[in-house]
Amino acid sequence: MSAAEPIKPSPRPRADALRNREKLLEVAAAAFSANGVATSLDDIAKQAGVGIGTLYRHFPSREHLVEAVYRRELESLAAAAETLAARHPADVALEEWMRRFVSYIAAKRGMAASLKVLMSSNSGLFADGASRIREALESLRAKAAAEGLIRDDMETSDLLHALSGIYSMPDLPDWRDRCHRLIGLLMDGLRTRR
Repeated sequence: MSAAEPIKPSPRPRADALRNREKLLEVAAAAFSANGVATSLDDIAKQAGVGIGTLYRHFPSREHLVEAVYRRELESLAAAAETLAARHPADVALEEWMRRFVSYIAAKRGMAASLKVLMSSNSGLFADGASRIREALESLRAKAAAEGLIRDDMETSDLLHALSGIYSMPDLPDWRDRCHRLIGLLMDGLRTRR
């Protein structure tokens, strides 16, 4: 019986590889939001300052890139709830989070066709995503309501339905501006009068 060879730890990704991956995700998110997932992968690689081979090393297919962008946007939105709650009064944190939700929706709109394909093959990703969004919004809503800054008769599901309505708005050039006006209107209806 021979002595077992020591197990070598798997190599950590290099710092430049991590930077390249993050830059690709950042550029792809903006491109998908603006132009949809049909955006040229060559253009995404060029804008990120890397070659197409680097893009494919990180994301073997367009679907892998779409899924990674979706996860990144989702994680960023969920994490923003805690950051905003620590920096702002509870009602302002809630409003700012809802404004960020508009950016999340914009990214999803641009990826809609690819996300439908992903949903059929990875429904757990979307179930987890919906749960994380609900938890983030609930934490902000509950804090603002507990502090008497917003009405306490609104449930998180009510707010999610109102925010989800944004997704169905026509994709016109002033879409974001209209979304932000609607969030302002929603917050005016939520805030308690002193």
